Amino acid sequence: MVSGTLFHCRKNSWPPQEYIPKNTLQLFDFDSAAPPEQAWRRKLNSNANLLKEFSITFREAIKMVRLGVRLWSYVRQEASHGRKAPIDPFTRGICKPSASQGVPLGGMGSGSISRGFRGEFRQWQIIPGVCDGSPVMANQFSIFISRDGGSKNYASVLAPGQHEGLGKAGDQGISSWGWNLGGQHSTYHALFPRAWTVYDGEPDPELKISCRQISPFIPHNYRDSSLPTAVFVYTLVNTGKERAKVSLLFTWANSIGGTSHLSGDHVNEPFIGEDGVSGVLLHHKTAKGSPPVTFGIAACETQNVSVSVLPSFGLSEGSTVTAKEMWDKMVQDGQFDHENFNSGPCMSSSPGETLCAAVSATAWVEPHGKCTVAFGLSWSSPKVKFLKGSSYPRRYTKFYGTSERAAQDLVHDALTNYKRWEEEIENWQNPILKDENLPEWYKFTLFNELYFLVAGGTVWIDSPSPETNIKKNQSQLINGEYLDNKATEPKVNGKQGGVVEDATGCHRSAILDLQKHYEDAGRFLYLEGVEYIMWNTYDVHFYASFALLELFPKIELNIQRDFAKAVLSEDGRKVKFLAEGNWGIRKVRGAVPHDLGTHDPWNEMNAYNIHDTSKWKDLNPKFVLQVYRDFAATGDMSFGVDVWPAVRAAMVYMEQFDRDNDGLIENDGFPDQTYDAWTVHGVSAYCGCLWLAALQAAAAMAIQLGDKNFAEWCKTKYLKAKPAFEEKLWNGSYFNYDSGSSSNSKSIQADQLAGQWYTASSGLPSLFDDVKIQSALQKIYDFNVMKVKGGRMGAVNGMHPDGRVDESCMQSREIWTGVTYGVAATMILAGKEKEAFTTAEGIFIAGWSEEGYGYGFQTPEGWTMDGHFRSLIYMRPLSIWSMQWALSMPKAILEAPKANIMDRIHISSISSRSSHSETGVRKIATKAKCFNNSVFNCAC
Repeated sequence: MVSGTLFHCRKNSWPPQEYIPKNTLQLFDFDSAAPPEQAWRRKLNSNANLLKEFSITFREAIKMVRLGVRLWSYVRQEASHGRKAPIDPFTRGICKPSASQGVPLGGMGSGSISRGFRGEFRQWQIIPGVCDGSPVMANQFSIFISRDGGSKNYASVLAPGQHEGLGKAGDQGISSWGWNLGGQHSTYHALFPRAWTVYDGEPDPELKISCRQISPFIPHNYRDSSLPTAVFVYTLVNTGKERAKVSLLFTWANSIGGTSHLSGDHVNEPFIGEDGVSGVLLHHKTAKGSPPVTFGIAACETQNVSVSVLPSFGLSEGSTVTAKEMWDKMVQDGQFDHENFNSGPCMSSSPGETLCAAVSATAWVEPHGKCTVAFGLSWSSPKVKFLKGSSYPRRYTKFYGTSERAAQDLVHDALTNYKRWEEEIENWQNPILKDENLPEWYKFTLFNELYFLVAGGTVWIDSPSPETNIKKNQSQLINGEYLDNKATEPKVNGKQGGVVEDATGCHRSAILDLQKHYEDAGRFLYLEGVEYIMWNTYDVHFYASFALLELFPKIELNIQRDFAKAVLSEDGRKVKFLAEGNWGIRKVRGAVPHDLGTHDPWNEMNAYNIHDTSKWKDLNPKFVLQVYRDFAATGDMSFGVDVWPAVRAAMVYMEQFDRDNDGLIENDGFPDQTYDAWTVHGVSAYCGCLWLAALQAAAAMAIQLGDKNFAEWCKTKYLKAKPAFEEKLWNGSYFNYDSGSSSNSKSIQADQLAGQWYTASSGLPSLFDDVKIQSALQKIYDFNVMKVKGGRMGAVNGMHPDGRVDESCMQSREIWTGVTYGVAATMILAGKEKEAFTTAEGIFIAGWSEEGYGYGFQTPEGWTMDGHFRSLIYMRPLSIWSMQWALSMPKAILEAPKANIMDRIHISSISSRSSHSETGVRKIATKAKCFNNSVFNCAC
């Protein structure tokens, strides 16, 4: 744990008393209505400044001109087939990014909707890989207040700002509504997966309002965390002397973002459900053959709260009921006619017509009294369909079925279960929030960075059997456009002691084992970023995976199982690589894929086509390191059995890159790793350190699985590689960037100890002596961190030893948020806690704080020295959870034997031989169960 001497940071970064008067906080001191002590906060009248995107230098542009031309051609080619290229720097959305984001809605993997801190619903990701950032302004909460005597009446949308059409004469749309909230007395408080908006006397000076937004993101709960639903709980406190009639209004457009509301054939219908839950279902017919979506909006009727609905209204003149008429009705009566519940489905909307619905909840609040009103939102799109044809049932359908009526059941269960959700969320978060040894900014930023697991384009499916998928895929390949280049997998896995596979390359017993795991937790995808549309990008998952391992370990293990299967597969379809213009095959057997694909994930991998990633030097070691960390942390022997053949294959594959037989892999003079614009020559600190760590991890796993020969093979390599690595790169205070002779070969790379980071995180012995580790980390801290605006921006990727930023390419001069968190975790593991939190706080200051650049809930891959971003809403910053992992590692890792793993391996007289041919595990480690009925031939 953290020592008690950490507080170089402010103890209370943003105490709520700085935003809300103490007496108002006291009024909300019940039923979780008051915002928490630790939260990300904004006033609703804060400016949502436009964000500034990075630009490349003239020199960089010259270097990349050929790549740019090929990429432009590829983007156009994909567009001609109705597809979006996974990387498209040429097309920009209509809505320019701004500092306006807030906590997203819903659980994981069922489509997401984000909500800005000022209340707008935006960042629509219902269709996989499609993100529309524009807010749908008809989606609002509004309030109508009248008091006994009728002398005081208020009506306002509960969002600040001037709507663009406001005051337009004769307007029948939403600009006719009362946009009267200034926002100067209203505040937003975010602690993912919840958020609080407090209206302190706005619009009625004598009514205090708290809106609590709750989503079912609950660690280790693999059911509720998949649900596409959210709850908004309004707490009303009347500080006046007269009784107040308060009506809250929830309006929703039949839209999935963008211009989808204009496509026509949409239908709304009211419903009355059980337990007082009533509302409207909005059936949305999507374009381009995408599966339909049904929204449910509802409120919960209680003894003091009555619910009414308006199933349909429009935004233009000519609608049966216009938005203006709806608003006027609420101003006059505070509710809709109860007969509306009997109206049945409305007429289908016409193209160009916007169809909306409204739910009203009305309550009387006595003088100095309190009242609670709860609204729910759900969206049900039971099938997820990818552009090249594959479709799957979403995870939540395992519990709710595929009927369009599931939206009603979802919103009902949300309104009846949210208190239990909150209890589980608080039980998870409180130990960290109440840890006085942790800086305040870290506590809420740790949770808020998890927004990406909802808003990062996640897809969570309830998978059919892998065997069924394989047959289906083969049929598609035979009958589709890839007739002559179908994906293939080897039929025989090795020679001596090998296991013969079926024609698909899958062991039948392994299929059954995998099916059991998929049924237990499903299969999970998340994007590299909303601008880099590739699923489960593996070199980035290396950083982000700590969050999933900590919170949803079954999902993490299944992701690794997916990649293990991919390692042993081959896809011979030809691909043009855009950086050099050369051709190769899509997937090489033994190589870890860069990603699981874009338009047909699992079946068509490696959507990334800038470089040939089968020649990258970091992917295979990263696979081995993640697998071992997960194996060690969970103690899941069946997982180790499932993935071990792939671990061996991944390690053996890397032998080809040891060209001088020193045990080390060499880079090939192009950007052949996650820094895919930063060229590497010879041995590199980053890839070389990963390789050393992978050798140690593979050896440790081999010992535990009883594969003695492979453990010896790893040790032989390691004993040669480690001294060679230190001789070629250690310069007395840090490891040089690479062993080449380029102008940046002696640069200080922030990420040079990535292998040591994983080694320490997995309970393995250090790769280097403590003097070297401490010296390198101190050098990174002094140069990459503190020489960049006094440590207030994070760690720059590359720094020359004379204190100049390495500007050899755009990535060397960038500050990568996720890498900075990973460096901080490495520092914690090395006992440098103060330096660790100062390093990570730079990301908070630049990205999340009020004095920063406005990247809250959209943390980018990185930013330049002047704060210009590259790639918003990015996966890698989830690595902040590696810091928490370092602070509280699981018992299995903490209690692991501390003896050097290599000392436990005795090299036999035949150790110089490669053990490639022996793929069966011959003897299981002590206390491990027999691998009977497994992928291995057990001979114990």
